[in-house]
Amino acid sequence: MGMATPVHLSLLSKTSPSHLVLAFPGTGSISHKTARFKCLASQSGFFTRLGRLIKEKARSDVEKIFSGFSKTRDNLAVIDELLLYWNLADTDRVLDELEEALLASDFGPRITIKIVESLREDILAGKLKSGSEIKDALKRSVLELLIKKGNKADLQLGFRKPAVIMIVGVNGGGKTTSLGKLAYRLKNEGAKILMAAGDTFRAAASDQLEIWAERTGCDIVVAEKEKIKASSVLSQAVKRGKEQGFDVVLCDTSGLVPIFSGLHTNYSLMEELIACKKAVGKVVPGAPNEILLVLDGNTGLNMLPQAREFNEVVGITGLILTKLDGSARGGCVVSVVDELGIPVKFVGVGEGVEDLQPFDAEAFVNAIFS
Repeated sequence: MGMATPVHLSLLSKTSPSHLVLAFPGTGSISHKTARFKCLASQSGFFTRLGRLIKEKARSDVEKIFSGFSKTRDNLAVIDELLLYWNLADTDRVLDELEEALLASDFGPRITIKIVESLREDILAGKLKSGSEIKDALKRSVLELLIKKGNKADLQLGFRKPAVIMIVGVNGGGKTTSLGKLAYRLKNEGAKILMAAGDTFRAAASDQLEIWAERTGCDIVVAEKEKIKASSVLSQAVKRGKEQGFDVVLCDTSGLVPIFSGLHTNYSLMEELIACKKAVGKVVPGAPNEILLVLDGNTGLNMLPQAREFNEVVGITGLILTKLDGSARGGCVVSVVDELGIPVKFVGVGEGVEDLQPFDAEAFVNAIFS
């Protein structure tokens, strides 16, 4: 693994854009272990293929998703017990207990009532006649909601090089760690990654990101001196990404103070995020391609006011839910998508560098309702 090269703002240099060599699995009869396709990252289909590779990887990592949601699955195991000897006369009692189980797993009152009442209607109409049919209908209703309201779970990286991804969130939610893990995943799929240390508010943030750059072998742009504006760091990073043929620029940003009763005290930092968004758009029209909000799954439904605020200020395009491995609150994934209509793009299911998993709705539903 190569060492990263921190690049200070005053030391930017130009190099020629590089070609990428990618292995594409499942291409006819050619073995994906040996077949390689040379392509320019600026070609319109590159990011589409990159997204497809990530999705294929997600499906191959179902076991990680499955183990990551073990506590949620244990919490919902009561559903199997409830439905094992279900009969029509017990409908109200069973549905009341099912409702409690969903609420305990942070499905949230609105989505829980919607699911339970839909099941009740189908049972009374004679459409569901056994416990197994009720469970299948429960899984189907959750899956349909995730697909309908979060139907753009793939990274939307556009067609222009470099793609720019801003990572935002509150302090302590796993923002910088998620950026590092995302860099690792993208680089492993053949993309040339540049990190931008845009969290100029927290002194240790740049150091933390530089460690991730070394760990993943990615280049990084850091502020040369103190009190430089975050928007300036990101602007210079995107310029370098454009000049030197990087495929993706991952931009860290200052984390807000996690005040769940309202984030108005973070007004200046929100203004900074707006400035960062404008700055990268001046360098690459249409950037940022994605603004991903990192949410700590352990906070459960308390994440919703955070998400609303960030979305209103900068327009969130996707969510990264972290720390779901240590929580019985996997239902918060469904609640966030239902409430905001913003797709979950990645979930953190462990501490390892590979444990930021692309979100796959079907794998998630099977993991928690197995």
